[in-house]
Amino acid sequence: MELDLKNIRNQLDTIDDQMIALFAQRMQLVSQVAEYKKEKGLPILDTGRERQIINRVSLAAGEELEHYAKLMYQTLFNVSRAHQAERLRPASSLSEKLEKAAENVQQKIPGRAMVACQGTEGAYSQKICDRMFEFADILYMNTFNDVFNAVESGMCPFGILPIENSTAGSVTQVYDLMEKHHFHIVRAARQRIEHRLLALPGVKIGDIREIVSHEQALRQCSAFLSAHPEIKVTVMENTAVAAAHAASSNRKDLAAIASRECCGLYGLECLSDQISDTPNNSTRFICIAKDLTVYEGANKISLMLSAAHQPGSLYRLLTHIAVTGLNLTKLESRPMPGKDFEFRFFFDLEGSILDPAVRGLISQLQQDSDQFVFLGNYEEMR
Repeated sequence: MELDLKNIRNQLDTIDDQMIALFAQRMQLVSQVAEYKKEKGLPILDTGRERQIINRVSLAAGEELEHYAKLMYQTLFNVSRAHQAERLRPASSLSEKLEKAAENVQQKIPGRAMVACQGTEGAYSQKICDRMFEFADILYMNTFNDVFNAVESGMCPFGILPIENSTAGSVTQVYDLMEKHHFHIVRAARQRIEHRLLALPGVKIGDIREIVSHEQALRQCSAFLSAHPEIKVTVMENTAVAAAHAASSNRKDLAAIASRECCGLYGLECLSDQISDTPNNSTRFICIAKDLTVYEGANKISLMLSAAHQPGSLYRLLTHIAVTGLNLTKLESRPMPGKDFEFRFFFDLEGSILDPAVRGLISQLQQDSDQFVFLGNYEEMR
C-alpha cells in the first residue's frame, strides 16, 4: 500500500499536540519541585533520579531507540534544571552590580583619556587606540601584563589589548593574564593587519639573515618565513619595538615585520608588502577599564568561567544559553594552572544586560559554575 505522506504528517501533528500539552504539564510539576527544593534547601541536580528515569525510559523505548530516548531525556532534564534555576536563583553581588550598571548606562565612551598600550609608536595597538579615542594620551607599556596593571592600579583608566587574530588565532598570553587581573571590557574593535618587511634604506631581501617581530606577527607570516629557512627569526615584545630595533641597530642583515607606518616613524624602507599568509588578516582588540561600565550600543557580552570537572557540566551551561536564545559567537578554553586536564572557558555572547532575561541567564551561569567572572558588556566597532 502506498504511503500517504499527508496522512502521516497529520498523525505526527496530533502526537506533537499531545506531547507539548504533556510537556507544559511536566514543567508545571517541575515548578512545584523547585519550590520544594527551595523550601528544603536541596540542590537542583539529582543525578540518581535522572539516571533512574533514563534507564527506565530507554528500556521502554526498545533497543533500536534506546540511545535516542536517552538523548531526548537528557535534553529534557537540562531544560527542566534551567526552569528550576530561574525560580531558585538567589540574589548575588554580581546580579546587584548588573542591575546597577543597567540603570546607569553611559551615553558614550570618553573621547579624551589616558590609555595604556603595549609597545611603542607605530604599534597596531596605537592605531586601534586612535580609532577608539579622539584624543588619546597614550602611555606605552613593555608587556601585556603591564597594561593590565596600569588599569587595575588606576594609573590609566583604559587599556588596549589584542585578543585574537583571524590567521594565528587567540593571543593566549592575554587570555592567561585575564585570570590574574580585575578588569572589565568596555569596547572592542577589529583592525586590519597589513604586515610589511622593513629594513634600513638600501637593504635587499637577499641581504637579510635575521627577522625580528612579535610572535603573533611571525605566526601570521609563517609561509614567507618557511620559504626562507636560512633567515633567523627572533621574537620581540611588539612589532613597532622590532621596527625601532631594526632602525637603531645599523645592521644591513636585519629586518623587522611591522606596520607600514613604521617606515616613516623609524626611517626604514619596505622590502615587501606580500608577506602575510592571507590578505584578509585582522586582529580583534579589547579596551579594558577597572570598573563595570556599560555604554550605549553595548551588544556583546564576555564571560570567564570554569565548569565542574564531571560529565555533562559544560553541556548544562550551554543549555542555559540555548534556552535563552542568545547567539554564542565564541567559546575558548584555556588550561587551568596546577590542574591536570581541567579548563577555564571564555564565552562571547550577543546580548545586553538591559534585557532582564540576559541578566537572569548570567545569574544561572554563575550559579552553575565553579568559578565565574563577568568580563563586560560592550560594543564591538567594525
